[in-house]
Amino acid sequence: MERYVRSQTLKEKWFKSYKLMITVFLLIFFFTSHEGETRCTRCGLIDPEDQICLAKNMYFEARDQGLAAQIAVSLVVFNRVQHYNYPKSICEVIYQGPTYSWRPEYPVRNRCQFSWFCDGLSDVPKELDAWNYALNLSKTLVSADHLDFTEGATHYHESNILPHWASQLTRIMELEDHIFYRLDR
Repeated sequence: MERYVRSQTLKEKWFKSYKLMITVFLLIFFFTSHEGETRCTRCGLIDPEDQICLAKNMYFEARDQGLAAQIAVSLVVFNRVQHYNYPKSICEVIYQGPTYSWRPEYPVRNRCQFSWFCDGLSDVPKELDAWNYALNLSKTLVSADHLDFTEGATHYHESNILPHWASQLTRIMELEDHIFYRLDR
């Protein structure tokens, strides 16, 4: 029994150090310049509404997770904006899904690309610290060039479920509570 407890502790320490390494790498990458590149090649094209949409997506999908997981969730949105199968703006990607014909402003329950948008619950953030963190991070992500460590992931889901589409995509990685996949072109 003692050996099991000790090995579990070593695994936990390894996982924590792995998460820390990823977080430090991401912070260094996002907040330093790269060989003469400008820090923001899209600054003139930033839509403030996109920042709010991205912040809501991070908040509702990954607010209880670390920086790397929140960025990974956002990278999926960016990858979809770049993919020919998806809309070309952040908000359109996040709010994509069928709506009712008699009330087009209402999404069909549980049929959206991101479940929080059509789960029937309020889409108003209630945890102000987490919301402000997501807002600040979204401003940084929308305005900065960044490395896609998800390798082009276009989908993710919580690790405790297995959606029907998972077997049809290329599995990329598991990060905290999510598993990431790529829709190959």
